[in-house]
Amino acid sequence: MENKNFLQRTFTGRRGRRLKEYLTAYLFIAPATILIFIFGIFPVFFALYVSLHRWRIVRGDMIGLTNYVNAVGNLAYVVAFFLGIGALVGVYIVVKKIIKMKQEHHDQPWVTMLPAFLYAVMVFSFLNWFYRALPEVLDIAFKLRGLERHEIVFIDFLLDALRAETVLPAWRIFMLVLLASLVVGGLVLRLWRNRNNFKYQAYFSLGFLALGAGIGLLAFTLGEVNAAYSAALAEGTDPGIWPQVISISSGVILLAGGWLIWKQAEKQYSNGLFWLHLLGALVLLVGGWLLIGEIPTIIAAGDNKIWDGLKVTVFFSLGTVPFQLIISLFLSILLFQKLIGSNVFRIIYFIPYVTPSIASATVFQQMFSNRQTAPVNMFLRSLGLPPQQWLFEPRGIIRIIGDMVGFSVPQWAAGPSLALVVIMLHSIWTFVGYNTVIYLAGLGNIPKELNDAAEVDGASGWQVFRHVTFPLLSPTTYFLSLIGVIGTFKAFNTIWIFRSNLALGTTDTLSLVIFLEFFEKLRYGYASAMAFVLFGIILTLTLINNRVQGSRVFYG
Repeated sequence: MENKNFLQRTFTGRRGRRLKEYLTAYLFIAPATILIFIFGIFPVFFALYVSLHRWRIVRGDMIGLTNYVNAVGNLAYVVAFFLGIGALVGVYIVVKKIIKMKQEHHDQPWVTMLPAFLYAVMVFSFLNWFYRALPEVLDIAFKLRGLERHEIVFIDFLLDALRAETVLPAWRIFMLVLLASLVVGGLVLRLWRNRNNFKYQAYFSLGFLALGAGIGLLAFTLGEVNAAYSAALAEGTDPGIWPQVISISSGVILLAGGWLIWKQAEKQYSNGLFWLHLLGALVLLVGGWLLIGEIPTIIAAGDNKIWDGLKVTVFFSLGTVPFQLIISLFLSILLFQKLIGSNVFRIIYFIPYVTPSIASATVFQQMFSNRQTAPVNMFLRSLGLPPQQWLFEPRGIIRIIGDMVGFSVPQWAAGPSLALVVIMLHSIWTFVGYNTVIYLAGLGNIPKELNDAAEVDGASGWQVFRHVTFPLLSPTTYFLSLIGVIGTFKAFNTIWIFRSNLALGTTDTLSLVIFLEFFEKLRYGYASAMAFVLFGIILTLTLINNRVQGSRVFYG
């Protein structure tokens, strides 16, 4: 009876209704959360676990950052150090948010620190159990060798793995902390009746998690650096890690300071202060750029395949995304004029996007074959130009043009290989239709009255496009450029079809390099480390694009 009265008091009133809404929402999203964890988050953590081991088909010893160092040199230590510092900066941001929220609502939320601390400990204890249980579960495959593979046998081995000496105590600690966090969190909700109770607990939990992650990353990085120095001293060499960390850190700080001073220059009213801020910003930016200029040298000390794959990927991205956007914007403006047959042309332009990529790549292979009778070679011969090897040509496109006109081109200015240019053409042909449709949708959202008003004021067609249409299309352009850059850095299937050994690796993007390491060389740990390097590059480009281009988006 007392339990029934307690439940009635808990779920009645405005606070009870809010609690029921929260519980109902969490119950609705629970299945999706579980699926995302199993098929999304867990594979990422498992790949990170693999990347820290010497893993070739079977799991080997844990080697820390060795795979990352082999891939990008000492930059691995620098990135790990910055991730730890970034986590501590996250603590500062969370604390600042809590203080601001406290001042706005005149609260005293410090009691919520206790359940928040327990929540953070619960997360870390779960990760500890996961880290200890995973090797035991993975070893089941070796224990099943020579035995009849049956469901009951597997379940017995799984239970034995979860009851191992190093696993079971970690599980008990996790369950104990979970129970304690739920009890303490419920008591705090009961005793301190505040509508922001959940928010304070969530913010404090994020702060404690960021603090633990930052301290853990810095301690782990320090241990790896000390181990690298010990190994280098035994060989009589100097890895030079700390000077590189200090140099790059100083460069990042100078770049950040230069950017802030540059932004402050816009707010100066006198010309003297404006030019003084501008000069100071330029000095800091140049100094920061010179200090972080050591990064390419560090990467070059790692795996050359990473550097070559990244260079090919950059060529592929720069050679496709801008042309896709320009051509699709031009076509969308033409098709938006309601010309006769415009609907038919919309379908025609969109067909390449819905065509199976394997089929279209096969057609392109035949069109750009190195045979004399290939369609493109026959077209070149009709113009009096020599036929080309196309997908089998490793020479740069600029060097080929230079050879045709009798001009010598240095190696560094040779440009992307002719084989990669063919792949670029296929990518442009495929995605122009999709981008055109998206631009048409963006044009349809622009009020016609704005264009009419500009024309009434005497603006020409180009002026209307430059000052009205194009700025209002900035959200669409931002979206397509972001998706395009990410897509080129992840592109694989069509590039794999076009790939030829005679192109000497000039079409191997970073994603293909990772694939070859994983499926051909069976270096699972190293391939996982390279995959995280690619993820870091994509994330960095996304943040830069969001900072630079996203700030210029006009939403009307």
